[in-house]
Amino acid sequence: MFDNLSEKLERSFKLLKGQGKITEINVAETLKDVRRALLDADVNYKIAKTFTENVKEKALGSDVLNAVQPGQMMTKIVHDELAQLMGGESVDIKLEGSPAVILMAGLQGSGKTTHTGKLANLLKTKKGKKPLLVAGDVYRPAAINQLQVLGEQIGVDVYAEVGNNDPVQLAKDGIKQAKANGNDVVIVDTAGRLAVDEQMMNEIAAIKKAITPDEILFVVDSMTGQDAVNTAKEFNDRLNFDGVILTKLDGDTRGGAALSIRSVVEKPIKYVGMGEKMEALDVFHPSRMADRILGMGDIVSLVERAQEQFDADEARKLQKKIAKNQFSFNDFLSQIQQIKKMGNLKDLAGMIPGMGKALKNMDFDDDAFKGIEAIIHSMTPDERENPVILNGSRRKRIADGSGTNIQEVNRLIKQFEDTRKVMKMMTSGKGKNMGRMMQNMPFGKR
Repeated sequence: MFDNLSEKLERSFKLLKGQGKITEINVAETLKDVRRALLDADVNYKIAKTFTENVKEKALGSDVLNAVQPGQMMTKIVHDELAQLMGGESVDIKLEGSPAVILMAGLQGSGKTTHTGKLANLLKTKKGKKPLLVAGDVYRPAAINQLQVLGEQIGVDVYAEVGNNDPVQLAKDGIKQAKANGNDVVIVDTAGRLAVDEQMMNEIAAIKKAITPDEILFVVDSMTGQDAVNTAKEFNDRLNFDGVILTKLDGDTRGGAALSIRSVVEKPIKYVGMGEKMEALDVFHPSRMADRILGMGDIVSLVERAQEQFDADEARKLQKKIAKNQFSFNDFLSQIQQIKKMGNLKDLAGMIPGMGKALKNMDFDDDAFKGIEAIIHSMTPDERENPVILNGSRRKRIADGSGTNIQEVNRLIKQFEDTRKVMKMMTSGKGKNMGRMMQNMPFGKR
């Protein structure tokens, strides 16, 4: 995500490295590169021009603080402008009705139905809501079944009327069902098209008029760049939607949609889809996204994800075990399960400041844990709790049982021991050799 933009912006700031003062000349040279980087990221030309003009105005005449180099000052100014460009502050979803009604809109293939399920899961798990999904896409044969599968997966009811081809009536019936069933949120999925057309716009406008939703969310694929922004404008002109869900932001996207859409439609990005799992939907924070674009990581989001998955009491028990050097393969396996729930591995690592650039050419496989889990599951309960007893014959049996080889088993045991040492250092405050040990961790491959 944003890898190319981040790299080009970093190169731009290097023009100021070693300069004693921000001047009109070195600012102009830097901003020429910044504007080019934004255009390469598929940002609208007018927006890129206005952005660099705003940065120039704020940079010229700025006093360089004693401990701050011009490059750092420019980074700070660009960071603040990027955050402002993307909306400045995060904007929450409105859930005021009884039940609150959310209407989902977007083109076919944007991930609308999937993100209808993701939003229901987020509202259920993080806001304590009891949502009902309404299968309002009456044209795509697989849409109803897809929503039902997603609903079953996340434990949320789905209202569908097979054979009813009137999406307006279906949406109204779904709200009646929610009132009868005690659901406090209704999320109405609607039909998408391969392109914007009059029939589609008239239909979704009719649904809006019939159910007067509290919130209309436009789901858009960030991979389509400026096309996504143009489509958003057309939908907004007809629907006056409340916010955007930007999908596939974890893919090979240049980022232009994320940077441009707020300025063009003047509506906030409320959520971003960052992976395929149902948990992979995050509230959009412009300042945190600016941090990531500029290679500063996103520690706040990383900590929030961890807090959602890790139980405080269990963490205290684990800390005591680590301090006594009793951390076992059972604990190791439990931590792997928690990490997997947090999201895509490369995305998580990219939240650590400075790691984005280091991981650029590294291939992170989300199935990287499968071999590790197979090896641990092939151990006896005693072996998991007491790794010291893992002699040669036991390791051979474990390799055979897990479908791996003795070298992979030996490597995992070595990595486990290194992990134990790192965790013990963290609890005791001794971290001098931690960096060397982290290089041997098993989760990335060049």
